[in-house]
Parts: sequence; C-alpha cells; structure tokens
Amino acid sequence: MRPSCTISRLAHLGFVSEDPTSVSDSPFRSEPSARDEAPQFVLPLVVRIEKAEPPARTDALETSARAVLKILADDRSAGEGEWAGVMRDWQDARIRKVVRRARGAEWRRAEALPGITVTGKSAEVRVFPPVPLDGWPKDLARLQVSGTDLDDPEPPVDADPGAPVLWLNPDLGMSAGKAMAQAGHAAQLAWWELSDEERAAWRDAGFPLAVRTADPSRWSELTGIGLPLVRDAGFTEIAPGSCTVVADHPALRREPHGPGRPAVTRSEQP
Repeated sequence: MRPSCTISRLAHLGFVSEDPTSVSDSPFRSEPSARDEAPQFVLPLVVRIEKAEPPARTDALETSARAVLKILADDRSAGEGEWAGVMRDWQDARIRKVVRRARGAEWRRAEALPGITVTGKSAEVRVFPPVPLDGWPKDLARLQVSGTDLDDPEPPVDADPGAPVLWLNPDLGMSAGKAMAQAGHAAQLAWWELSDEERAAWRDAGFPLAVRTADPSRWSELTGIGLPLVRDAGFTEIAPGSCTVVADHPALRREPHGPGRPAVTRSEQP
C-alpha cells in the first residue's frame, strides 16, 4: 500500500506550475519527460565503513545530507568552475544519487579522486562530481552498493527546534544507504527553495541539520504544511510514490506555502 502524502510546492523555482498538467520537465517527476532524453548522470557518495568502527546510522545520514549541500555550494560547481558543467547536466536530467561503501585501501583510492570529504561525529562521507550512469571511475564502480546498513549505539537526542530537520517517514524501513540518499534529496530540495541570503547563512554556519524519524502522530502534519517533500520513484526497496523525507528548514516555515504538487525523486541505490 502506498503511504499517503501531500505535496511540496516548487512553483517559484520553475519545477512546478500552478497548472499541474502543463509541467513535464521537472527532475523530480516519475513520468517520462524530456529530461529522460538528456544524458543521465548520478551523484556518487561513498561512506567509510570500517569493520572495527562503523559510523552511527544517524550521523551517517546527517553527514551524507551535508555532503550534498557542500558540493551544491562549492565554487567549483558554479559559473565556470571545473564541476559546473557536469553539475548542470546532472540537474538538467533526472536527479540520481548512489551511495556506496568503502574501507581500508578502497577508501584511500576513493579519497584520491576529485571530490569533497565531509566528516561527522563518527561518519566520513565523500561526495564526487556527477558521473554518467555508465561511466563510473573504476575505483568507485567496484565498491559495494547493497548491504549498507548501520545502527545507532544510542537513540539520537531530540533535534534542535531552531535548526533544519530532515524528517524520515516512520512507516518506511530503509537501509542506511537508501536513507542516506533520501536525506541528500531532501537537503537538495531545501537548498533549491531557499533565497540566496538564506543559502549563504546556512553555508556560513556549516550546514547545521538533523535527521530524525518523525513521530507517527506528526507525519501527516509535516507532509501537509507545504515543506519540501521527497517522493521515491520506487526503483529499490520501497513502493513507487512513497513519501520518504520532509525537509523542515526554519526559513521555509516563514514562507507562505500552500498546497502544491509533488516533488518526486529518483534514487538508484538500494
């Protein structure tokens, strides 16, 4: 059964219009569109998971989301930067993210490739410029995708109500790899909806955020107030159209949101 959810409005960004039937070019629609005809790219993320000291699950999710924000905000991703072209190509097509895991020599080889390593309390995640779906660097292509799962040694503390929170759907069970990509999608949606000044403030603060599982009693409320909402295309693990994450950024709560259309993401990692 598909979880019920309401819709995120991205009209002012050009992803959704007031007439839902006229929008066919959003990167977050599951229906075929002109974006499917463009070359397809994927944003690789690699999480370091050493056998003796794996990272905590929540920290890995938060670090993954910050890694996505870091590459979006990086000077190399804008203007005439060295990654700007592939970043544009990636965002002009379907928005895909794949999370792989590495340890030991695998991690050292991954770190030698161009990218950004983001460190959390216990997690390390390296994000790389987008690559063609069939053109992964060999040192990333050989890394494992499936089986990326982690635990929290202790329940995470309550999220700071004044900081951005990415709320996971309490009714869905996702592997850590899947949830990391979904958290990255939600962070990206929030980034797109912020003004330039709000983006700069978030970046200058170091992208503070929390990832938490929503209380079942609050999930309907969170999906009904116009905040950015991720819906999965259903390639792996969960049913198509499932609502996975709500991006609750304080700046977006101050904006006049209303009912809109869904932001549907595609995720290729398990």
